Amino acid sequence: MEYRKIQPGQGHEEGRKLLAQMYLKETGNPMPEILTGHRGKPYFAEGNYHFSITHTRHHVFVVLKEHPVGIDAEEKDRKVDLHLAEKILSPNEKIRFEAAENKQEFLLKLWVLKEAAGKLTGEGINGYPTHTDFASDDPRVQEIDGCFVAMIED
Repeated sequence: MEYRKIQPGQGHEEGRKLLAQMYLKETGNPMPEILTGHRGKPYFAEGNYHFSITHTRHHVFVVLKEHPVGIDAEEKDRKVDLHLAEKILSPNEKIRFEAAENKQEFLLKLWVLKEAAGKLTGEGINGYPTHTDFASDDPRVQEIDGCFVAMIED
């Protein structure tokens, strides 16, 4: 995984640039064309590499692997409406949410896990993702440069 700081509005462009640099460094070849699957999941037209890109207002994160992977990030200081928990958390997640000392942090960590899982499978976040059973202490969530970043691998 690699990341860089960006200016607001540059996430898509900077993500593709960083992915191209990573691909060249890893393979010695220019990055192949990127296509999208039936649900919009991007993939390389050729080769055996998988990737995932996410960006926040001030960062872009990219992962390149030889197996399916999903990544998502949110800035730690992003304010989310806590009522969202009722819509997106599974029953077990809601129990842990209610007991959480820092509900904002809890919700952000679970959100990045849910998004990363959706990117891994290519299903994305359809409706309200209440079929998961994540915990805020999941080791796949890291704090990087003021962001919560979740990476889930196949």
